[in-house]
Amino acid sequence: MKNKIWLITGISSGLGKALAEFVIKKGDFVIGTFRHQSQVVEFNKKNNKSAKAILLDITDEKSVENNVGEIISKYGKIDVLVNNAGMGFVGAIEETSMKEVRSVFEPNFFGTLKMTQTVLPFMRKEKKGHIIQISSHGGIKAFAGFGIYNASKFALEGFSEAMAQEVAPLGIKVSIVEPGPFRTNFAGNGLGEAENVIHDYSETAGVFRTKLKGVDGKQEGDPIKASKAIIDLVNSENPTLRLPLGKIALMTIGMKLESVKSDLEINRKTAENTVYR
Repeated sequence: MKNKIWLITGISSGLGKALAEFVIKKGDFVIGTFRHQSQVVEFNKKNNKSAKAILLDITDEKSVENNVGEIISKYGKIDVLVNNAGMGFVGAIEETSMKEVRSVFEPNFFGTLKMTQTVLPFMRKEKKGHIIQISSHGGIKAFAGFGIYNASKFALEGFSEAMAQEVAPLGIKVSIVEPGPFRTNFAGNGLGEAENVIHDYSETAGVFRTKLKGVDGKQEGDPIKASKAIIDLVNSENPTLRLPLGKIALMTIGMKLESVKSDLEINRKTAENTVYR
């Protein structure tokens, strides 16, 4: 195939769905993942020549390995990997059980890491490829009530930033997409919540929990415009490591940078005085 082959995880709704549709419209070939067979069947009926749906749970390591192997055997390459599948979660740190923490980290970090590690050998062989990690403005700045989700995206950004340096000499590109609030199902049925609620956090984490659920369907971000921005990034000669999306993302990431800069300056002399003379 002359056109790019995109492997996009989690295309049942939201940004993943919009991106898959936009990539198909632009003439590239999409391999998209779903978690239910009925979704796979329906998608393949509609897109029998321009795309292919597969059944894949990214938290199942053996399934990841088998599916990626089959894709390479059939199509010969993966030009663009978009790690989009994941989940949102709200709750104060103390409210959240370890079981709930693991349920967030499995798709957001471990599953994404496994997908990345499994595709990389084939990109290394071709000496080209682009890995798109769908993070969040919450992967840069943390919010009370969002800490576990923040932690999973901070972890994603950490390994992705290091990996970008490792694979650059091999011809492989890495970009981290950091959307703000977008009009998807993220704040709706797709949002996980801590079962335990502690009254002492009602004015911090509790406020955020209520606010996040209240914006469902009212978010500023347009998934179609975000999809175009991602495709433009992939097609650019020198894609940036990070791509913020939305006015709120620009604002919150800017706030984080200013906060870090302020702490750096306040503690500069203290830091300098902790070294051997």
